[in-house]
Amino acid sequence: MYKSVIKPFLDVLVAFIALVILSPIIFLIIVLLYFFQSREVFFIQDRPGKNEKIFKVIKFKTMNSKTDENGQLLPDADRLTTIGKFVRKTSLDELPQLINILRGEMSFVGPRPWLVEYLKLYSKEQRRRHFVKPGISGWAQVNGRNAISWEERFQYDLYYVDNQSFWLDLKIIIYTLKKVFVAEGIAAEGSATMEKFKGN
Repeated sequence: MYKSVIKPFLDVLVAFIALVILSPIIFLIIVLLYFFQSREVFFIQDRPGKNEKIFKVIKFKTMNSKTDENGQLLPDADRLTTIGKFVRKTSLDELPQLINILRGEMSFVGPRPWLVEYLKLYSKEQRRRHFVKPGISGWAQVNGRNAISWEERFQYDLYYVDNQSFWLDLKIIIYTLKKVFVAEGIAAEGSATMEKFKGN
């Protein structure tokens, strides 16, 4: 009942209310990114959702699109802008995903939607992370975010898939708020963001 009815209803209701209340902040971020990040505001990318159905995730863009002399994107650390670092550190870059929740593509809580290219690298067990909707935050995010290993991320994601409940979701939301305020685990060690998954 909770997974199929209550959680989806609460997701849409809270996402709508949040968009209304946070609209002034969202507008301000759009203005700041537009004027201080070369008019690059939104990051839109294909991601696998529940049952590996592809959807377009929406986030605020925290990096510019500068390239080297060969036309290749510069490393993440070189493309993170000052305003982008702030938006990323405070997790404000996640706010546009409220639209994904309203569309039914995401939930507030669930495994993070990773890159489509990773699908072919997963083991059968790892693919189970797609048995539920991806979330803005999840069990892996509150247990290390980007600073833990890929193996640990899978373990946390699969734990959530097998133990999803109202109380676990509430616990994750509370822990998420704490993580946001103390800005823990934003980047992996030796990386400005998160290292790529290269398979098992």
